[in-house]
Amino acid sequence: MWDMTTDPQRWLLAAALTAAYVLLCLVIYLRQRRQCRQLQQQAAALAQGGRPLLLAYASQTGQAQALAEQAAQHLHRAGWAVQLLPLGQVSAAQLQAAKRALFILSTYGEGDAPDNALLFHSRILPSALPLPQLQYGLLALGDSQYQQFCGFGRAVDGWLQAQGAQAWQPRIEVDNISTNPAALAQWQALLVQHLAVQPVQGVEAAEGAEASTAAAPFPLAAPMQTWTLAARQHSNPGSQGGAVYYLELAAPAAQEAIPHWQSGDLVDIYPPALASEQSVAPRSYSIASSAQDGRIHLLVRQTQDAQGRPGLASHWLTQTLALGEPLHLTLRPHPGFRLEDNAQRPLVLIGNGTGLAGLRGHIRQRIQNGEYAHWLLLGERQAAHDQHYGQELQAYLAAGQLAHLDWAFSRDGAGKVYVQDLLRQHAPRLRQWVEQRDAAIYVCGSLQGMAQAVDTTLRDILGSAAVDELLAQGRYRRDVY
Repeated sequence: MWDMTTDPQRWLLAAALTAAYVLLCLVIYLRQRRQCRQLQQQAAALAQGGRPLLLAYASQTGQAQALAEQAAQHLHRAGWAVQLLPLGQVSAAQLQAAKRALFILSTYGEGDAPDNALLFHSRILPSALPLPQLQYGLLALGDSQYQQFCGFGRAVDGWLQAQGAQAWQPRIEVDNISTNPAALAQWQALLVQHLAVQPVQGVEAAEGAEASTAAAPFPLAAPMQTWTLAARQHSNPGSQGGAVYYLELAAPAAQEAIPHWQSGDLVDIYPPALASEQSVAPRSYSIASSAQDGRIHLLVRQTQDAQGRPGLASHWLTQTLALGEPLHLTLRPHPGFRLEDNAQRPLVLIGNGTGLAGLRGHIRQRIQNGEYAHWLLLGERQAAHDQHYGQELQAYLAAGQLAHLDWAFSRDGAGKVYVQDLLRQHAPRLRQWVEQRDAAIYVCGSLQGMAQAVDTTLRDILGSAAVDELLAQGRYRRDVY
């Protein structure tokens, strides 16, 4: 039987802790409301002007969105009333009313639409919609390592032309945005020529590029920073899969303040070039820690290419880079995977392999903010070797800071079990969390296999219309690769 204490000091301590928790929740709520109000004010300000222009973006990791937001500022200064929207929020009526439009469209995986364009892909792209009045420009972002390079951007461009829309010039395609200033300079030239945007000067082109690329369109990345490797540990010795390492990166001691990031954000790491004349694109990793941790935590699996050669970045980070040595990086916002309006909702967190990194960042951020309603479902190979952060997660579970923890180990037992099988096993709980508790769903890990199977399973359990509504509400978010 519980015995209520009469010790006044304990009552005062309990009251102080309760007041501190309430104050913390209030601060978070006010900060989020302020950010929401600022975004609304910015959107309203951009929409003011004499000439309307629709600017739509399709972005998975935030690069296309960043380009669109920066372009919107320049367009507004040139006198345009900019309606800035993710492509999934663009309606048929808006397209038919628009006379001028810009599209900045990333392709996800093998020709897929980014999550914030899925509703456009499913509802508008298959239909006929006469658009003879529309003039447009289209920038397609992609990665030529995929066979369907810029596949989504090409599909939208083809659809627009089939509806009678008139392109100012042929579609501009960017292969790996961080190392292709020439293509981005073409985009700036389009804005200058057709929309009277002033060119942005002061950013020099990459060595060897044509003179026309000297003016970069809109700088994307935050300033490059020099951090050091502070810790590294092999997370899965004995595993049948590739070796996974847990890393900690420390900011320079001379730095005045730890750079801020939000859970869900990415870090772009620049591995050394194989030769001095070679340009090496940065590698993006999900951050497994919160800014309050003071360090960037990563979960990195060693990779190989089709010829069996070790991955440049993963091998360097896990084997070659010595403790205490410097490395160059930039922190990159990932709006599509941040908590935002879901910060105080229950979360269903689903991932596999090193996808745990992005989910762990959310868990740590929320625990530090006093939020414990998370359900974590993870897929890996073997229970004996592949429980990354296993002791930490079990401690959260025992302390009540994690509501549920479910693992699927595909190489244990006679039949393979995957994370989508866990969802089917716990379908009543999933429906209860989403439909009654207003939970949000976050998925992090491999696009091929896991993420696609999870999406199919969610639609089987909740219904496709309900999943589409979750996407529209920002309650279904993915960081998959």
